[in-house]
Amino acid sequence: MKRWCALAGLFLAAAIAFGPIQRASGEEGWVTLFDGKSLDHFDKTGDANWRIEDGAVVADKGNGFLVSKNGYGDFQLRAEFWVGDDANSGIFIRCTDPAKINAENAYEVNIWDDRPAKDYATGAIVNVAKVDPMPKSVGQWNVYEITAKGGTFTVVLNGQKTVDGAKDSKHASGRIALQHGVGNKDASGNVNDKGVVKFRKVEIKAL
Repeated sequence: MKRWCALAGLFLAAAIAFGPIQRASGEEGWVTLFDGKSLDHFDKTGDANWRIEDGAVVADKGNGFLVSKNGYGDFQLRAEFWVGDDANSGIFIRCTDPAKINAENAYEVNIWDDRPAKDYATGAIVNVAKVDPMPKSVGQWNVYEITAKGGTFTVVLNGQKTVDGAKDSKHASGRIALQHGVGNKDASGNVNDKGVVKFRKVEIKAL
């Protein structure tokens, strides 16, 4: 009994000295793709000016993507993002051509409150699942939760389900891509390639 008490005392002393035990990376199947410190899990395509600032990856000019180095089939994805009111972004999933990403060879979970066609604005999957009403995302941190299982897709934005079990079977697997894109044309016909886009935490769990 004395020996057990002594061991318990040692464990308690260690807990006080080193603080609370941290969860192991990847516990419960979750893998962190972006932790606010490095882009080791991504490749850059296009000319967007991605850089890390204050624990987030930020772009405010250009047109391009951060593309995951690994591909995924069935998964849950969680991502925190912030966009300005003039920004065009999105999370592309199951990208089948990582060198040339678009809504035809991937699924685009949109982040674009100002999209001219509101049916496929923020909260929608472009050309697959419309959103009504469209939630607002600009000027605040948001959380996307995206589930892709077989040909069924669910999207939750800040706790609000915006896509509920939509069906599509074009793409079975592929990369994940975070976008800084071009937006609307101005009065002179010039395409806007500016607008602040930030991602702060991105993690994925295979299903």
